[in-house]
Amino acid sequence: MYYKRHADEAIAKLSKMFGAVLVTGARQVGKTTLLQEVTGDASYVTLDDKIQLASAFEQSNTFFKDNPPPVFVDEVQYAPNLFPQIKIILDRDKKKGQFFLSGSQQFTMMKNVSESLAGRLGILNLLGLSLRERCNVAFREPFLPTDEYFSNRAKEQANIEYADVWEMVHRGSFPELCANSDFDWRVFYAAYVSTYIARDVRDLAQVGDEVKFLQFMTVVASLTGQLLNVASLARDVGVSQPTAQRWLSILVTSNLVYLLQPYHNNITKRTVKTPKLYFLDTGLAAYLTRWNTVDVLKNGAMAGAFFETFVISEIIKSYANKGILDIPLYFYRDRDGNEIDLLIEEGGTLYPIEIKKHADPLKSDVEKFGVIDKIPTVKRGQGGVVCSYDNLVTVAGNDKSIPITML
Repeated sequence: MYYKRHADEAIAKLSKMFGAVLVTGARQVGKTTLLQEVTGDASYVTLDDKIQLASAFEQSNTFFKDNPPPVFVDEVQYAPNLFPQIKIILDRDKKKGQFFLSGSQQFTMMKNVSESLAGRLGILNLLGLSLRERCNVAFREPFLPTDEYFSNRAKEQANIEYADVWEMVHRGSFPELCANSDFDWRVFYAAYVSTYIARDVRDLAQVGDEVKFLQFMTVVASLTGQLLNVASLARDVGVSQPTAQRWLSILVTSNLVYLLQPYHNNITKRTVKTPKLYFLDTGLAAYLTRWNTVDVLKNGAMAGAFFETFVISEIIKSYANKGILDIPLYFYRDRDGNEIDLLIEEGGTLYPIEIKKHADPLKSDVEKFGVIDKIPTVKRGQGGVVCSYDNLVTVAGNDKSIPITML
């Protein structure tokens, strides 16, 4: 089963603006399938092929004579020495849409990209399947809790049962696992983790202690939805703080972990400066933390954190699939105990969002939004509570309860 990806329009747009397009993303999120759909008749080369990889390394100056553009080079992070050759060709031919590149890692790749292809390359970050894609919903606009958004979104809304949402949370968003209901969940993620550590962590990031790194991944997964505390994380795993920081950066640049930054400006002196940590695929996080069934996860101690993680991930996808790299998402927390799960900044306006797994949103859930009114130079927009209630209704003022199906 092929899921139509909402990022296809963004890639087509980038290919008309730039000579090369790079699609990054975690392993098995569908980069290759998507680019093959978009690139059509372009030739295809994968650097997972050892012979092609050897050619890229040993004969980089003739590689694109054997594989002339337009060409799609898969897993390009294994041969960053190709980037200067791409630059030479683009500067010579002055053509758009000549190179389509994919890479599951950004460790060495992005450094070479920034040095070689600045101004010549469009970048898109692909995540796992969104709820919209899984339900075959064509609506593609980034999530924003406004009346205009809700009016347009309601025209293309899939009916999803509460139990189905938790099935999605538990199973995760990797296309192959979503498309094949008979695939064993544990077997899939065990193989995924093994491949990720062997191919990306060991080879590209040069982490020697694989067992300790797996333990580190597990602890990070258990902290999804929490404020990041690197010192505490290092102590829990038994590694130095610099090592914990480096390993965390590996998970971030692998597109497995997202750090949601706190909102602050020159006036908000009392806000915290520490980001919140989210595992971008809830299925992988559930596997690592041993929530092995849907019911155990849904009724367990981390249910709220997983629901919040799922919602944050879905909202991130709505922006990433439009090709937006600088996603305007934040959270608010100050030293007086005021907290808002998510702020979306758009046009000088902050749109506040609370995330609750329950189905009975209360007025008290949105009362905390008033803290935004105390920030000079900032305007508060509509907000709401993303929850399990299945209707869009007003909670208080302009703030609404927002069904998860409206994301």
